[in-house]
Amino acid sequence: MFDTNSVIGVIGAGTMGAGIAQVAAQAGHPVLLFDAAEGAAARGRDGVAKGLQKLVERGKMTAEAVDALVARITPIASLEEMAPAALVIEAIVERLDVKQSVFGQLEEICSESTVLATNTSSISVTAIGSTLKRPQNLVGMHFFNPAPIMKLVEVISGLDTRQDVADAIYSLSASWGKKPVHAKSTPGFIVNRVARPFYAEGFRISQEGGADNATIDAVIREAGGFRMGPFELTDLIGHDVNYAVTSSVFAAYYNDQRFLPSLIQLELVNAGHFGRKSGKGFYDYREGAVKPQPQTAEAAEKPASVTIEGELGVAEPLVAQFEAAGVEVIRTEGDGRIRVGDATLVLTNGQFSTVRAAETGYRNLIQFDLALDYAASTRIALAPADQADADAVRQATGLFQAAGKAVSVIDDIPGMIVMRTLAMLANEGFDAVNQQVCNEEAVDIAMQGGVNYPRGPISWATEVGLGRILNVLRNLGASYGEDRYRPSPLLLRKVAGGRKA
Repeated sequence: MFDTNSVIGVIGAGTMGAGIAQVAAQAGHPVLLFDAAEGAAARGRDGVAKGLQKLVERGKMTAEAVDALVARITPIASLEEMAPAALVIEAIVERLDVKQSVFGQLEEICSESTVLATNTSSISVTAIGSTLKRPQNLVGMHFFNPAPIMKLVEVISGLDTRQDVADAIYSLSASWGKKPVHAKSTPGFIVNRVARPFYAEGFRISQEGGADNATIDAVIREAGGFRMGPFELTDLIGHDVNYAVTSSVFAAYYNDQRFLPSLIQLELVNAGHFGRKSGKGFYDYREGAVKPQPQTAEAAEKPASVTIEGELGVAEPLVAQFEAAGVEVIRTEGDGRIRVGDATLVLTNGQFSTVRAAETGYRNLIQFDLALDYAASTRIALAPADQADADAVRQATGLFQAAGKAVSVIDDIPGMIVMRTLAMLANEGFDAVNQQVCNEEAVDIAMQGGVNYPRGPISWATEVGLGRILNVLRNLGASYGEDRYRPSPLLLRKVAGGRKA
């Protein structure tokens, strides 16, 4: 349907629109760039040129290549000049009526075969198309900011979108070097739906005093492998924006508790503490402010030996680290426990450590958190049961410090930090698949390509063990008594079917 001779129209010359124009021009297309504000289209093109000049200075592009790319972007002064476009992508204000109006005008200007694409991140593609004469030609083409760098494009089909139109946009996106995924027009699409627990669980842990914000962020980064923790990231996004998206998804899903907005974030919004852009959010960014440091345990004595009872599953790489540190490792039969001194260490199962200690009879029980890669992680979180004595906590701390990890001892909170975050992300991913929004591969591609997750949540959860993830969710549900942690029917089915990979 499209080739490099196909004219691509872009409406909106802000950061996103100009970035999309750059992507299309870099792929060799002639691009028409329009913005309703006088002079904005030309400024958008100039901004592209200025940004690319930095690549020339670093030797990443030649000046000739930049000149050729920029020459393919033509600022236009009216929508009527979009007539030659084979595809028009809008990146304008997130208002349904405005988008409907623009697309309605384009239907009168462009060919009947012209594909119309919306870069909306939150508005129903079906609703946008409801007033059009040819809604079958409308498709969502959701880029992520910055468009020239971020790989993901969510290709969103509304109720009336023709499959060949969606397939053509998928193929075009791939030819532009993107990683496209198909999705159905539902609230939040894939990324803005599946990502909600990343913020929500961190906020809830903080609200309940499980750990302070800096410690949660550090554990998510240094153990979970994410580039930023939830407090850092929402400060960067802006709490006004992030809270609005969460509230929109919550309302769109008829107040489903899984998408419940956070009261602590609402307080920031009410105070005008939007994050970096206002100078203050969860952290203070004003001149002279000192960012708080994560809680890190003081150095403790390295133990002489450790007993590993059974296989540790996903945490098995810890054994080699203990040995490399000169700790004698004794292996016995068992169900996956680590014994060091008086302490009994187990990977969190979603229960309170205190409850698990009472049920198992191990008074000095200490749960440790999940890590993306135990061999590479530089931090670990420990949650002692209330019954555990201080010596047992020091012994456990010394063991993990010997393995080269900073230790954050947090309060006893169900599922701890990384484990409950992954469990909820994977559960939401499975539920999106269960509701026919997309397939499993699309969930993982979207979360890695759209928000830079270290692994797709479904593939990561599969490695951890879907049975373990299901058990964590059930224990979270039992601990809180809330529908928020209900397992997806698809996850239940996968576990019952014995899925291994």
